[in-house]
Amino acid sequence: MADNENENAPMEENQEKESVEFGTDKLRRAWKATLTNNYDMEAWSLIIRDAQNRNIEETRYIFERLVSIFPTTGKFWKMYIEQEMRAYNFEMVEKLFQRCLTKVLNIELWRLYITYVKETKSSLPTYREKLSQAYEFAIDKIGMDYNSYGLWNDYTQLLKNVEVIGSYAENQKIMAVRKVYQRGVVTPMANIETFWKDYLDFERNINPIIAEKMNIERGRDFMNAKRVGKEMEGETRGLNRNLPSVPPSGLPEETKQVEVWKRYIRWEKDNPLRTDDQTLVTKRVRFAYEQCLLCLSHHPDIWYEAALYLQESCKILSEKGDVNASKIFSEEAGQIYERAISGPLRKNQLLYFAYADFEESRLHYQEVHKIYQRYINMPDVDPTLAYIQYMKFSRRAEGIKSTREVFKKAREDSRTQFHAYAAAALMEYYCSKNKEIAFRIFELGLKKHPDNPDYIMSYVDYLSHLNEDNNTRVLFERVLSSGQLKNEDTVGLWNRFLEFEGNVGDLASIVKVEKRRAHVLQKLQEFEGKDTAQQVDRYKFMNLYPCTTDELKAIGYRDISTHVTINNPHIARGLLSHEANEKAFARPDFSQMIPYKPKIKYVPGEHPIPGGSFPPPPTVSNLLSILPPPSCFRGPFVRVDALIELILRINLPESSDQWSGSSKHNIRLFDLSKSVHWVTDSTTGEKKRKLLVTGFNGAGAGSDDEDADNRPNLANDIYLARQHKRMR
Repeated sequence: MADNENENAPMEENQEKESVEFGTDKLRRAWKATLTNNYDMEAWSLIIRDAQNRNIEETRYIFERLVSIFPTTGKFWKMYIEQEMRAYNFEMVEKLFQRCLTKVLNIELWRLYITYVKETKSSLPTYREKLSQAYEFAIDKIGMDYNSYGLWNDYTQLLKNVEVIGSYAENQKIMAVRKVYQRGVVTPMANIETFWKDYLDFERNINPIIAEKMNIERGRDFMNAKRVGKEMEGETRGLNRNLPSVPPSGLPEETKQVEVWKRYIRWEKDNPLRTDDQTLVTKRVRFAYEQCLLCLSHHPDIWYEAALYLQESCKILSEKGDVNASKIFSEEAGQIYERAISGPLRKNQLLYFAYADFEESRLHYQEVHKIYQRYINMPDVDPTLAYIQYMKFSRRAEGIKSTREVFKKAREDSRTQFHAYAAAALMEYYCSKNKEIAFRIFELGLKKHPDNPDYIMSYVDYLSHLNEDNNTRVLFERVLSSGQLKNEDTVGLWNRFLEFEGNVGDLASIVKVEKRRAHVLQKLQEFEGKDTAQQVDRYKFMNLYPCTTDELKAIGYRDISTHVTINNPHIARGLLSHEANEKAFARPDFSQMIPYKPKIKYVPGEHPIPGGSFPPPPTVSNLLSILPPPSCFRGPFVRVDALIELILRINLPESSDQWSGSSKHNIRLFDLSKSVHWVTDSTTGEKKRKLLVTGFNGAGAGSDDEDADNRPNLANDIYLARQHKRMR
């Protein structure tokens, strides 16, 4: 496997450069943002856009930092190399290709590599040979890419244009072109129909009879590849292959990309080509994982699943007798683990432990020691779990003596927590059957962690398992009277002490412990004044309680061991019961929640809060869109406070007489306004007024258009009076 040190190593030149010169404050702020958060993509986009328009000598440090943070993003490597190519720094270009080409299977990056070979090697006498080698190298590495048609087509055109002399050389040329075509037409990719047509044309130009034979022999494989290509297009729809790899954030866009990648990988595992060649299936799945890891290199599950699949393929190939392929894929599985713990997940314990188990399955015990020591020797990690797994491996591979040596190193490490003592003691008890050594280890841990209730509880569990009543009681008395534990930390121990006395002690012992526990609980506000609730703990057993659910709620009982109010005593303690109790509580309608929008300026009608606002509800928004804009209103402006105060001071009469019309207005005009309604014509969709005539001039109820004849006869209709006056 290629060395990964160069990938993340800083640039040789300008290594000591601490700052970069930028022309604007905006770029300086963006650079500062990337120093604070390496994965601030908005800031990086501004910096990259500026760097592409500057001299590479000024921006090399920027690009080096960019590819060190995003070592699997092909478009960033491509930008960097293009800048070096523009400056004719071909030596630097070749170094960059050596660092990224085999690790980053990005089709655009590989096309740039072919372009570089064409431009820089054309003057060499072995130009065609080197270019042919470059194409062969590219097709071996990335020929399975769905968008690799350009590479296949260019390679065949290159071989066709080779000038040869003699029939032997001509036959060799034909065989070389035919070999590339036959490899390409069975590879699912875009434009495979065009590639197949070119292949048949090539064969017809040589010999129509052979062309017909090849059409029959290869036609079925081509149709299969064409079908798979169509399916692949659908499976990979929505994939962003140029997405930079960043730590998981849980955003919807990221979740969608992860789902699409996993769906595509599952599809490849299902063997869409329907081939019996397990090696080909494994290569295609491995290529899918490699493509996925370019975008999701911070997801440990992808690394683990990729290595696990290669291990399973090794077993299948070994059972079929293909020892060489099995060995190759086994080595590649180890390389995937090595790349994972050498890259962005260098502190992920899951991958270290899985890698160690993989090497242990291959009986490479020295490699396993190196893997565990490699993680433990990292200065800024918690090595407790690594020590525990290291002890388990040492016991399996080398016996209990090797385990004790690892435990000795763990004790000497100041970063190790109490878990290592508990694990070592239990390992001695279960594996070597030596209770005394286990007891001494627990005592040693108690001296170092006397204020840790979790460790004390594990010690109590061990003694209870041995049925050591006296030692267990002595331990309870020691830790509860030592004064090194806070009152809230002793609640679980007191509850366990009461349970212990209830099982093995007499009534006097139970009452004594209960009183001592009550004295401690009275100092805690959440248990103050709940003597009856505390009495429940004496009589309960597992998930059986001496009161009903409602009674437990009424007395305010809390499960002291977990500090959780008991809502349903039939649910086992320790299990999460949120889903079972969700329906018992009223919850808001989350579908009606208004999204929060960060804003500087507010729109009238919004609810402003510091940093943003909440927009009005949909109905109000519709009303605001219909109303004229605020600029249309120029006054008069009402003082709202004064208006409200005036309304409050008004003495309104409790009853009033019927209004009979005043100021020369007839009340019948208001009756007319109530009788007019807007209706929509079902044929034209236009709105028209309808008069609901009810008792005008003794006419019966009815409705007509405003152009109809049976209108109400209104003697005081001002509008009609004016119309009659004009007509005269």
